[in-house]
Amino acid sequence: MMVIHVQVGFRPGFPEVHTRNQLFGAIKSSAQWQQIFQGSAGAIHPALEPQPGEIVVTKHRVSAFAGTDLQMILRANEIDTLILFGIATSGVVLSTLLEASDADYRLIAVKDCCADQDPEVHACLIDKVFPRRATVVASAALLQAMTS
Repeated sequence: MMVIHVQVGFRPGFPEVHTRNQLFGAIKSSAQWQQIFQGSAGAIHPALEPQPGEIVVTKHRVSAFAGTDLQMILRANEIDTLILFGIATSGVVLSTLLEASDADYRLIAVKDCCADQDPEVHACLIDKVFPRRATVVASAALLQAMTS
């Protein structure tokens, strides 16, 4: 199984971001908010640190596909199934799931490995929206299926 980590990152001064972008434009205009992408705050958590051979894709938008080489990596490796989890359920997970669904990937969303600031939005997405486009599973069930 190929593991691909996706992280958010920007060049100094955020040249990838236009001020019209409501989310990232606000970050671009705030030195305080920019700190969340610098140093250890912007790094992948050490518990999930990429291992040798694992790929790291840096994204500049909410979706893991927008403006990245993720699609090329998946095609080059003939990958047709994606297992998605992360934060935020209403951000990167939703955006990436929708774009991957439109690109005809088989999708698995790991419900207890997703999080969102708004628990009600998280529950709605996991229980009502994601099942229309993906198989939604708990991490224990996924691990059991992968080991059997």
